[in-house]
Amino acid sequence: MILNEIAESFPGGLMNHLNGGIILLPDAKLHRKSRNNDLYILGEYHHDRIFGRYIIIYYGSFMKVHGSLQREALKEKLCSTLKHEFVHHLESMAGEKDLEIKDAEQIAGYLKSSANFFHRDP
Repeated sequence: MILNEIAESFPGGLMNHLNGGIILLPDAKLHRKSRNNDLYILGEYHHDRIFGRYIIIYYGSFMKVHGSLQREALKEKLCSTLKHEFVHHLESMAGEKDLEIKDAEQIAGYLKSSANFFHRDP
């Protein structure tokens, strides 16, 4: 319901070529590089030959990460995630990868900070 409100508030043109739409899954999905079972994937953008272009939002991940938030704060987090995935969509159509690069840098930062956490001198 909240996700529908957010999607309907976006300009209609954003949905162009998003032929698979926005899919809300109940799953909590850990990132494959999660070190402490603490790095959840909130959303993903996909573009493939079989299913086309679509966005997945993981409700279970949101509940793991933001489950204690009140409705409006949770709505803001969902909105931010959906905007992020739409940027992936727009960049994909334009042949750009700026946000993919930024995401990879953030994962590298996470890995570096978790490595430093585990390898601190006593």
